[in-house]
Amino acid sequence: MTNLVDKYRELKKRGEKITALTAYDYPTARLLDESGIDIILVGDSLGMVVLGYEDTTEVTIEEMLHHTRAAARGVKNALLVGDLPIHTFDTPDQAVATAKMFIEAGAQAVKLEGGVSHVAHIEAITRAGIPFMAHIGMLPQKVREQGGYKVKGKTQLEAEGLIADARAVEKAGAFSVVLEIVVPEIAKQITHAIAIPTIGIGSGEQCDGQILVTHDLIGLFPWFTPKFVSPEAQVGAEIRKAVSAFIERTRGRVALSKPSDD
Repeated sequence: MTNLVDKYRELKKRGEKITALTAYDYPTARLLDESGIDIILVGDSLGMVVLGYEDTTEVTIEEMLHHTRAAARGVKNALLVGDLPIHTFDTPDQAVATAKMFIEAGAQAVKLEGGVSHVAHIEAITRAGIPFMAHIGMLPQKVREQGGYKVKGKTQLEAEGLIADARAVEKAGAFSVVLEIVVPEIAKQITHAIAIPTIGIGSGEQCDGQILVTHDLIGLFPWFTPKFVSPEAQVGAEIRKAVSAFIERTRGRVALSKPSDD
């Protein structure tokens, strides 16, 4: 655990940007790993982009462990992080028990949402020797309570709260912290305020690294793309194109091979 914390602090000191993407299955995880990504997150975002749920609040621990096992089979070099789903870390003891399940499933570290409010949970996980990635800012598991995916840090009070969260998770033993949809200037302040790396998603370019949902990056979930994402490919469109070609080719062959009436 200490080595991982030291490693990521050193990366930040050297100014080396950290790259992270999500994967929920063997081929995607293997492709990301072979491409040289630093961190692969089996995120509860799979609820939307893989399972078709409205948001992450419906994802179960059984689903997360199933996909973690699949992704783990494809990873040799990247750090594989498992995302603790909602209501699996309501107490520190439950958080540790859930974290251990992810490690048994093949994850090398875990992540949960929350800052100051979850210090006891984070400390319990790190005391158990399990590497921990924090997540503050917009918390998807609270999307229904907060009425949507809203930018965080717009007010002075919110900004101060985010900085306090970042310092708290660092002190509790996190090796890095995800900043989701945080005002870029506040994300920059947080990045300068702590010694562990900040990994941004929709939080500007001043973070120590970046993470995205792979489906958003490659256009594999074309029905919705976050405003802060510029897809590098359009895999969804390519799938439609390939399937259309297959349908036409197959139907054409059927027509050509119909038996004659003779």
